[in-house]
Amino acid sequence: MANAGDEFRLASSNISQDGRLPRQYSAEGQGAKMNISPPLEWYNLPQGTKSLALTVQDIDAPEPSGPLVPFTIWVVINIPPTVKGLPEGFSGKEEEMGGDYAGIKEGHNDLKKVGWQAPKIPGPGHRIEFKMYALDDVLGLGHKVTADKVLEAINGHVLGEAVLIANF
Repeated sequence: MANAGDEFRLASSNISQDGRLPRQYSAEGQGAKMNISPPLEWYNLPQGTKSLALTVQDIDAPEPSGPLVPFTIWVVINIPPTVKGLPEGFSGKEEEMGGDYAGIKEGHNDLKKVGWQAPKIPGPGHRIEFKMYALDDVLGLGHKVTADKVLEAINGHVLGEAVLIANF
């Protein structure tokens, strides 16, 4: 049986001990420190991982008519297993960073934009779920990648999942 220290996990150095997501990662930051993607790192990939996929969603977003429906903030696919993390402000810079980062693809969020785009959150009490999937394959999803397409495509290919919850 695997040691708890050996489990696949996702972390961020900028999410505080109490799990708070700083304002600079939301639409409520100021100036250049607004709506930037947070740094993420992961550990202990499952054996056989060929790529990673990430979805970030506000899991407490209400639909205007009432029920809670996850709101997609960010979708990232085809992260090579050689990459051990994404630096702060990574969104939109994969080509610029080059190397192993160049093949990473960002998808469309629920604001119909590519990359990290956090909404203005109407009040406190929202949980932001960062979910990383270790996959046994690389995803070929064409030009318009969405969270729904990713979740459908990874069915049967998930070797492990790691979740990080931040509060806003």
